Amino acid sequence: MPTHSVPRPEYPRPQFVRRDWLNVNGLWQFETDRGDSGLERGLLTRDLDGQILVPFPPESELSGVGDTDFLEAVWYRRVLTLPADWAGRRVLLHFGAVDHDTTVWADGTEVARHRGGFTPFTADLGDIAGSGRDVVVTVRARDTRSGPQARGKQAIKYANHDCNYTRVTGIWQTVWLEPVHEAHLRRPRITPDLAGSAFHLELPLSGNRPGQVVRAVLSDDEGEVCRAEARADLDLAPRLHLPVPADRRREWGPDDPHLYDLRLELVDVRGEVLDTVESYAGLRAVGLRGKAVTLNGRPVFQRLVLDQGWYPDGLMTAPTDEALVRDIELAMEAGFNGARLHQKVFEERFLYHADRLGYLVWGEFGDWGCETGGSSGDNQQPDASYVGQWLEAVERDYSHPSIVGWCPLNETYQKLHDRITVLDDVTRAMFLATKAFDATRPVIDASGYAHRVAETDVYDSHSYEQDPEAFRRQMAGLAEGEPFVNSYENGAAYSQPYRGQPYFVSEFGGIWWDPEAAAAQSGEDRTLSWGYGERVRNEDEFHERFTGLTGVLLQDPAMFGYCYTQLTDVFQEQNGVYRFDRGTKLDVERIRAAQTRPAAIEERDGR
Repeated sequence: MPTHSVPRPEYPRPQFVRRDWLNVNGLWQFETDRGDSGLERGLLTRDLDGQILVPFPPESELSGVGDTDFLEAVWYRRVLTLPADWAGRRVLLHFGAVDHDTTVWADGTEVARHRGGFTPFTADLGDIAGSGRDVVVTVRARDTRSGPQARGKQAIKYANHDCNYTRVTGIWQTVWLEPVHEAHLRRPRITPDLAGSAFHLELPLSGNRPGQVVRAVLSDDEGEVCRAEARADLDLAPRLHLPVPADRRREWGPDDPHLYDLRLELVDVRGEVLDTVESYAGLRAVGLRGKAVTLNGRPVFQRLVLDQGWYPDGLMTAPTDEALVRDIELAMEAGFNGARLHQKVFEERFLYHADRLGYLVWGEFGDWGCETGGSSGDNQQPDASYVGQWLEAVERDYSHPSIVGWCPLNETYQKLHDRITVLDDVTRAMFLATKAFDATRPVIDASGYAHRVAETDVYDSHSYEQDPEAFRRQMAGLAEGEPFVNSYENGAAYSQPYRGQPYFVSEFGGIWWDPEAAAAQSGEDRTLSWGYGERVRNEDEFHERFTGLTGVLLQDPAMFGYCYTQLTDVFQEQNGVYRFDRGTKLDVERIRAAQTRPAAIEERDGR
């Protein structure tokens, strides 16, 4: 068992920071419950028979467990001692993410239930937790392998295969405690208004009390920029307006990722500050103009990389905060200016680092897992939980300036016919729910394959054609309003017709290059190493192909961006720019040079 005391000790929610908090990562009691009979067998009321290092999942090496078999259910138990100076306040127990269906008990009393493996939830310990005394917290996480479930790239076969990887069960993000007054702030919604040179704030409250006010103070390196306050005894979510004077205005973007500091306060009738939260905001605007997606009114070609956020030792959990930073730095060193955060809701600290480094990202949901078999006309049946879980992700991440678009679904493949199916209903529900929650960013209904919503803000395709000239011919129709669209091999349609929206190729490349396997393997044993198409014979051939493929898209004046597959190798999938351990694999300067060539859509705008 590792000897770490508190792994991942940093504050897990950088855009909503309270001073008083307690990280409860570290050693917890742990027991596997393969038959999901633990409640009947008394696991709720007794010590568990093993240990685990939270927040690493039990399948991972870093957890100290390393059990990669199917885990139908797992149990956690820990005695938490609350600081004496928290007396008189409610105690909140936060979970960054637990996969997949979770129940939490405190001293044997159920305090929370949550479905979904990617999004946070909170247990209000209420009157159970008194300051300075012990509270026994027990967590059960169920993670079935059958039925529709938003599981991202987790394998539903025993072993890793194709582009599916070792499963993650149970707690895989930080667990922490914080005290709050009965009246307190909830997560704000920070909306930049670049045209009006201001920020608009919505400040949800736990409830309204007579005489209370909310206050916001915006600052930069020179000090206070502006402040505003509003009554907090009327609206459940008071609104504040924070104007930014011209001489203090700095636009957030890749070239200058400027962040303003933001302090939020809830003040009672006597003038006492009941709740203080530190936050930040970036002043920027995302728009659509013709075929371009604009940032601050100008086309910025999105040179994105597919980032799946897996690690050899922690699986979906980064071993350190520095590892999150390093992934962004590696991408930027290779010439990428952003990423699709693919098939996983990344932990929020990744977005914090993207915000401060000027890295453009598309927020995505880990929706793979809705395949139910049956006919090609009704083979995918995501359920209502997909919509709820996705909205939890959008709510968590709404205020991050680095997010420039939302992608609820990925590669939903199902024949388009004259019957409305479950996939049609859920795709439309996720699209409309995203637009209702956030009108400031473009939304793509599904990345690749099945565009079921005709009015999707942007349109895309996935293509792993490896020959640059064939790729150019494939993409040539965009100029005439007839872009490449994914379809069944027999030509049957997945998608509603293209309507002239901004268009990009959101997956391409995936060039198969594994120097060691190329030397050692005979044939193409894809259980050991694989990528898309025929493996290149040497590194020079890789760069020739990479330069050719990216050139096709950079030179297209109607293409607003691309997303190259992928940042790193992941287990058997050997098509990354870097190795799975983030080691050097290719001449990164050559990759950077190929990508930083001028993009036609930017040149047309005079950039």
